[in-house]
Amino acid sequence: MLKDYRGKLDRGENVVNSLVSEPDEELFVDWNPYLNQDWDTEVDTTRPIKKIRDLAKIITKTPDGVVMQRQVGKIYEDREKMARGALSLNWGMAELLAYATLLNEGYPIRMTGQDIGRGTFSHRHAVIHNQKDGSNYVPLKEIPKKSTDFEIYDSFLSEEAVLGFEYGYASTSPKGLVIWEAQFGDFANGAQVVIDQFITSGEHKWGRMCGLIMLLPHGYEGQGPEHSSARLERFLQLSAEHNIQVCIPTTPAQVYHMIRRQAIRPMRRPLVVMSPKWILRHKLATSSIEDLSKGSFMNLIQDQEVDKDKTDRLILCSGKVYYHLYEARQEKKISNVALVRIEQLYPFPDNDLMEALQEYKKLKDVVWCQEEPINQGAWYSSQHHMRNIINKFNKNLTLSYAGREASAAPACGYMSLHLEEQKKFINEALVYKP
Repeated sequence: MLKDYRGKLDRGENVVNSLVSEPDEELFVDWNPYLNQDWDTEVDTTRPIKKIRDLAKIITKTPDGVVMQRQVGKIYEDREKMARGALSLNWGMAELLAYATLLNEGYPIRMTGQDIGRGTFSHRHAVIHNQKDGSNYVPLKEIPKKSTDFEIYDSFLSEEAVLGFEYGYASTSPKGLVIWEAQFGDFANGAQVVIDQFITSGEHKWGRMCGLIMLLPHGYEGQGPEHSSARLERFLQLSAEHNIQVCIPTTPAQVYHMIRRQAIRPMRRPLVVMSPKWILRHKLATSSIEDLSKGSFMNLIQDQEVDKDKTDRLILCSGKVYYHLYEARQEKKISNVALVRIEQLYPFPDNDLMEALQEYKKLKDVVWCQEEPINQGAWYSSQHHMRNIINKFNKNLTLSYAGREASAAPACGYMSLHLEEQKKFINEALVYKP
């Protein structure tokens, strides 16, 4: 056998017997509908209010015999009220309704991540664990749908392997919605090679597109460095040629429309979401069920609570810091400062920002405010976009920074110091003087 093998090598003959002579054409994927699609393609992400209510009733109902843990039961009681319109929607309910409506329309959904069934911060609870017999019940699998599947898997703490697999899955499933969630923002660190080599550059290198969603918990609540930041600055540094989308939604309605836009819009590029922790249940971070039946994802949210004719300072921000600024503005009874949220940092919404600026005729100051240290977050990667638009609007205006000072670590990790830093930069943003 060995002599025969050696003889074939010497004669230059083939020594490998292929298991498959011809590719299975049934496994081919037609990407033609998704090629050469524009970022600005308008899609309708709304659904009739009656359809949303009907689906909401399905995903909040549990069959007899399913006994929920007490806190989970309270969450589902609240969701039942949300379905009736008796309670405003929170983040988790809006997210589940996005999945429910997509399943109903024929879009298969696949979700993986550490504790993704429950949600890292106990907000999703897409999988109910029966306290009686240990079985699982998944309400989203009860959605009337067009031959589509809903798959949800808790994965091991092997981020590189799991994210690599999901990238491959998404690159061969343009029709479906493939989602990977990190348990904490820094968990993406272990998958950085997949992000660098494939997710952000796969299209440029190989023409390989995918519509993968990465949900990365991100927020400064006074926890340690490894639990605070999803390293927004890394993704913005890797952003070029419209290769990915980087979004920081701040309302449940924004989450709903963002997820639906990703599936319905015929463009397949990765979506990186800086997901909140603190605002998952914040009393101000709610939406009505009617908000889901109208509107769309807004790349930028204008301030509707100020008199724009009396506004002389504009604060640009993203994420949960908006709510800190809003509450401080209310507490201090400040009436001359407007807060504008940039919900999509890449591709940067230049036109939306210019349109927003047009409403302010008496601006003297424009400030960018972020929670991250100055060498992190969006400041370094996004300031040129903001400066360019501001300069076009008014050459006499400049852009200033309000936030934490430079740091080698993402966060200090001491609650008292964290709150002291926060109070300082929030005050600087609201009362800024050049």
